[in-house]
Amino acid sequence: MRVRTKLAMAVALALPAFALSSQQASAHGWSVQPADRQSTCADQGSYAECGDIMYEPQSVEAPKGFPESGPADGSICSGGIERFAQLDDPRDGNWPTTKLTAGQGYTFEWTFTAEHSTDKFEYFITKDGWDPTKPLTRDDLEPEPFLTVPMNGDKPTSGLSQAGTIPTGKSGHHLILSVWTVADTANAFYSCSDVDITAA
Repeated sequence: MRVRTKLAMAVALALPAFALSSQQASAHGWSVQPADRQSTCADQGSYAECGDIMYEPQSVEAPKGFPESGPADGSICSGGIERFAQLDDPRDGNWPTTKLTAGQGYTFEWTFTAEHSTDKFEYFITKDGWDPTKPLTRDDLEPEPFLTVPMNGDKPTSGLSQAGTIPTGKSGHHLILSVWTVADTANAFYSCSDVDITAA
């Protein structure tokens, strides 16, 4: 009887953790326009030293609430996940870039391997004068997102497109941090896209 009771208690304690794990694992996605670092790794299988992210670009998941919480400075692009640390390596500023024009409209696109109830999408951009040869920190980013798309709990569909405008006054190599905040878990998905902006 004692053995059965202990077993029942163990199962009861394990179920909430399993449910949370399953819930978190049911939603994954990444930014494909502008191409983020994990997309670059997945699309260019020969791109040097990408590691595990080549096979699961959808999995950069970390606590939500950025910038107040979320992954630590220096590991934002990897979501603080050690096996994706290659995403934090600035590669001397030599990641492939997407060409954009300041002040012009742009369609941001995501790919999802599974949809999830969503709070919002946010897009942050680096400040003028940031150093692309160093890992990304909060101080490198403008304090407010230049685009916020509220979702009010709706589930995004794969191939989601969102219209925005590239901030005026920007030029040269910048980094756009996209944050997909999930509504019904404690997590968000993080995505770093290297861009080359032409002044308007």
